[in-house]
Amino acid sequence: MNTFRYGQDQLTVGTALQLARKEIKGVISSETLDKVKASASAVATIAKGEKAVYGINTGFGPLCTSKISTADTQTLQENLLKSHAVGLGEPVPLEISKLMLVLKLQALAQGFSGIKLETLERMIWMLENDVIPVVPIQGSVGASGDLAPLSHLFLPLLGLGKVHYEGSIVKTSELFAKLNITALHLGPKEGLALINGTQFMAAYGVKVVDRLHNLLVHADITGAMMIEGLMGSIKPFSPELHQLRPFAGNQHVAQNILNLLHESEIVNSHLNCARVQDPYSLRCMPQVHGASRNAWLHLKDTIEIEINSVTDNPVVFNEDHTISGGSFHGQPIAIPLDYACLAASELGNISDRRIYLSLVGDTPGVPKLLMKETGLNSGLMIPQYTTAALASENKGLCFPASADSIPTSLGQEDHVSMGSIGARKALQVIGNVEKILGIELFYAAQAMDFHAHLKSGKVMNAIYERVRERISPVFNDRVMTEDMEAAIEMVQSGELIEIANKVAKEEGLPFETKWSNLFTC
Repeated sequence: MNTFRYGQDQLTVGTALQLARKEIKGVISSETLDKVKASASAVATIAKGEKAVYGINTGFGPLCTSKISTADTQTLQENLLKSHAVGLGEPVPLEISKLMLVLKLQALAQGFSGIKLETLERMIWMLENDVIPVVPIQGSVGASGDLAPLSHLFLPLLGLGKVHYEGSIVKTSELFAKLNITALHLGPKEGLALINGTQFMAAYGVKVVDRLHNLLVHADITGAMMIEGLMGSIKPFSPELHQLRPFAGNQHVAQNILNLLHESEIVNSHLNCARVQDPYSLRCMPQVHGASRNAWLHLKDTIEIEINSVTDNPVVFNEDHTISGGSFHGQPIAIPLDYACLAASELGNISDRRIYLSLVGDTPGVPKLLMKETGLNSGLMIPQYTTAALASENKGLCFPASADSIPTSLGQEDHVSMGSIGARKALQVIGNVEKILGIELFYAAQAMDFHAHLKSGKVMNAIYERVRERISPVFNDRVMTEDMEAAIEMVQSGELIEIANKVAKEEGLPFETKWSNLFTC
C-alpha cells in the first residue's frame, strides 16, 4: 500500500479521499516527528513562562486577558473541548468525519501547533481502526475555527463523546473499556490546536469538489445524449468558435461533446436540415457547463491550498516567536463554496430545461411527451415536475451563506464566514442535481429510441446501451420511480464515465478520466 507522510507531502482532493477510504496509509515521518516534538517543547516552555500567549496560558475569546497558571494548563485545554462541544442535529456523513481527521492531521503535523506526537498517533489509530467520532452537523459559524464540530471530533481523545464503530454508534468510554484503551490527557495548547481550524468546512469542500466533478462530466453526457434525441446541431461545439472566446471550461465542454458524438449517424442524418439554431439549453452547453467548470476549478485550487495550510491560532514558530492571527477564518473557502453551489445549481437548471424541451414534440419523429400513444397515457409528463421542483429548491439554497455574519464571543469574534453552512448547502444542491441529471438520462434515452434506425457514435452508443440494460423503454404509463432511481444511481456511481473513457480510449478520442487533466480531482 502506498503511504502519505502527514505534514510533509502535499494533499490533493483525491489523496484526502484515498486516506479517508484507507486506500493509502498515512504515516508520521522522522522529519515530521522532529518538527512536532520541537513545537510541543516550545509550547511547554511558553506555558511555564511569565509571558502571556493566547490559549497557552490565557483564557479564550473574550477571556483572553485571564492568566492561567501552569498547574491548570491541562484542565484549561480539556475544559475547552467540553465547553465547545455544543453541536446539534444529525451526525455528519461518516466520510466527512474521516476527512476531518485526515485534514487535521495534515495541519497539525506541520509542527506549528504544539501538538504532541501521542495525540497525532491516537488520531491515526482512530482512522486505521475505524473508530470514527460522531460529529453533529450544526453549530459552526465558520470562523475562530469550526469550533463545535471539531470539539465533538476530538472528545473521544478524552474518552468522551460518541464514535461510530462496527456499524453502530457507541459511547467512547464504553468502547475504550472494551478495547482496553486509555484516554489521553492534553498538554498546553493542544485543545486549542485541535479545535482551531477549518477542517469541518474543508472536509465538506473536498466532497463538493469530488461530487461536483462527477456532475460536470455527467452533464456533458446527458446533454450530448439529449442532442442526439432531439437531433440538435453540433456546430455550436466547433473548436474554431470557442477559440474566439477561449474560456478553458467552455473549450473543454465543447470538445467533450464532440467526442461523445463522434461519427454519429444521428448527427450526420440532419447536417443540412432547415433548422438554423437550437434553443439555448442545447446550443449553449459549452457556455453554461463551461462556466460551472471554471467555478469548480477555482474551488479545487482553493480547497487544495486550504487542506495543506496551518489554520491554527496562535501559530508557534518557536518559544520566542508566536503570532496570534486569523488563519482559522473560513472566508477564503466560504466564498468559493457559495460560488460552487451556484455552479452546481445551474447544471440542474439547464438540464431541467432540456428535459422540458424533450416533451414539446418539435423534433421530427419524437412525439410529444416522449410517447406515441398519449391521452389515455400521460407519457413522461410528470417526472419533469420533479426536476422543476428540485431546480426550484436549489435556487432557494443558492443564497450565499458568506453574505451573512453574526457577531459571537461577546464581540471578540465580530465577523464570521458562515462557510460551514455554505459547504453543507453546496453538497445538498449537488445531491439534487444528481437526481435531475438522472432524470435527464432517462428522458434522453427515451428520445433516442425514436431514432432506432440510426446509430449514435461508438462512445454514446455504449452509454445508451448501458442505460437500456437498466431501464426499459416506456410504451405505456407505469410507475416510473424505479426507472428514475436506477438512472440516478448510474449518475452517482460514475459507471457511465468509465464506459465513456473505455470506448473513447479504444477510438483514440480523449475524454475525461478522473485523475489526469486540468478538470479532474
